[in-house]
Amino acid sequence: MVLPDRYTRGTLIHRITIDVPQSSDPSDKIANDYDFTEQVGHLLRRAYQRHVAIFQQTIPDSQLTAAQFVVLCAVRDRQPCSMNEVVRATAIDQATVRGIIERLKARKLIAVSHDPNDRRKVVVTVTPAGLALIDETVPFAKQISEQTFGSLNPAERVAVTYLLRKMSEIDEANGG
Repeated sequence: MVLPDRYTRGTLIHRITIDVPQSSDPSDKIANDYDFTEQVGHLLRRAYQRHVAIFQQTIPDSQLTAAQFVVLCAVRDRQPCSMNEVVRATAIDQATVRGIIERLKARKLIAVSHDPNDRRKVVVTVTPAGLALIDETVPFAKQISEQTFGSLNPAERVAVTYLLRKMSEIDEANGG
């Protein structure tokens, strides 16, 4: 590396050459060629952020989050069900599902009770108010999916859905 001549308080500082060793490690070139903006995780996160923003702008109930809506739908489809069933159905971790269920319970959209055969087991059901909210929200949810797909043509929509499902199944096959 060559540094330019400089003047400092009237004194000429001469150009000096500094040898910067070049690495022979091929992983350095790989690290320098890594563009995070082209990585699948980054792109998935960006697409998800866009989807959530569309959800929040479109849903008429400003208190309902995308995760809460998913939990409501999962409970509706499986009720009565345990929290573990909700976790498996939604792929949302146990601690987050607990918090979501507490918030939905506080809004009287779901009811929580104990299994009469096993008092340790929590049973979740959707209340009539919760069912009404789901019915009201589903048309908006379909619109949100359409907006998330944006200008993708029908074949691209099928491909993206297929590939995301396939990527999710790989995770499930490995116990995750």
